[in-house]
Amino acid sequence: MQNFESPIYTYEAEAGLLQRSPLLKWTAIVCAWAFLGVVYAAPIYLEVRGEQMSHPAWRVFGWGILSWVAWAPLTPIMVWLARRYSLVDGDLGRRLIVHFPAFLFLSALHSAAATVITLTLQPFEMANSPTTFWPRFLGRLQGSFAADLLIYGAVLGVCYAIDYYRKFREREYMATQLEAQLAQAQLDSLRMQLHPHFLFNTLNGIVGLVRDKKNETAVNMLVGLSDLLRHALEHSDRQEVELKEELSFIKLYLNIQQMRFSDRLQIDFDIEQSTLKALVPNLLLQPLVENAIRHGIGGSTDEGSIKICSHRENGSMLITVSDNGAGLPSNWQLKSSTGIGLANTAARLQQLYGENHRFDIHNGDANGVAVEIVIPMRTSVRD
Repeated sequence: MQNFESPIYTYEAEAGLLQRSPLLKWTAIVCAWAFLGVVYAAPIYLEVRGEQMSHPAWRVFGWGILSWVAWAPLTPIMVWLARRYSLVDGDLGRRLIVHFPAFLFLSALHSAAATVITLTLQPFEMANSPTTFWPRFLGRLQGSFAADLLIYGAVLGVCYAIDYYRKFREREYMATQLEAQLAQAQLDSLRMQLHPHFLFNTLNGIVGLVRDKKNETAVNMLVGLSDLLRHALEHSDRQEVELKEELSFIKLYLNIQQMRFSDRLQIDFDIEQSTLKALVPNLLLQPLVENAIRHGIGGSTDEGSIKICSHRENGSMLITVSDNGAGLPSNWQLKSSTGIGLANTAARLQQLYGENHRFDIHNGDANGVAVEIVIPMRTSVRD
């Protein structure tokens, strides 16, 4: 069954998981910088090995990884600055006045940490290199200015990219929720249309049968009505059901209608076995069958017939509901029709399947009206 709850999981999981778990957040930050440290140190180690230098691998990689991981405690500060003084919103010049001194301060902190790491691990043990902190620190601070600026800009860029992605997912989530609410509202509207109108006609029919002393038929109609309402309530919260469940419901509905119309209503099913477990919109067939009865058969004293078919068609499923009634006027169009059921069905199909469906209403080859629906051939997850 199509699950409208899934966007809630994806959006909240992606947008809120790190905030709910500080350990996970810090693990992700440290691992990201450590990975960059490995990428940075690997070619340096290969180069010194190629020049027949005997620098230990653990010193070179330890120096490279720790030098990059030194950015980890500074990352939350850069992220806070990126969001508090955004460079993509507001006055860019005024924001740069904040970011540039902040960058200089953070670059100095990182250079100090990297200098301590270099003096401690001594990855290259070069005799002419300064062995005290300040000369080494000042040299690194000047030499790493451009690289640190690129790193600072990259962190801000990644932060903005993540924020834009989260906003996109939030808008997508909201749009999906609105679509789900619209589809549910349309289903509720259809159900409300079914219950009062159908109940009124059915109860009137039962009253007529009782007056005519056709008690057995009246009892059968009451039992059928009870089964129909129970079936509708059991599936009232589902947007999609298997075709076999939808057929069970429509058969209950048609049994009652056949009692009302006596021998004037004939029903024919042509259902391909492989489509029985396919998912279809809940209450898809009822408004189509109701229209066929009301407009195609109900206004005539002749015998009427309704045929319901389902077949696989190139990875999709074709559902057809046809009757042998009077047919549509030559200028009939769905968009100008006053019928709620057909318009509701068209809107629900659009919400559930987008452009990946077809809903066509036309006169049959001989007479009557044929409604054709093509939707994706999908089965429930539990299958």
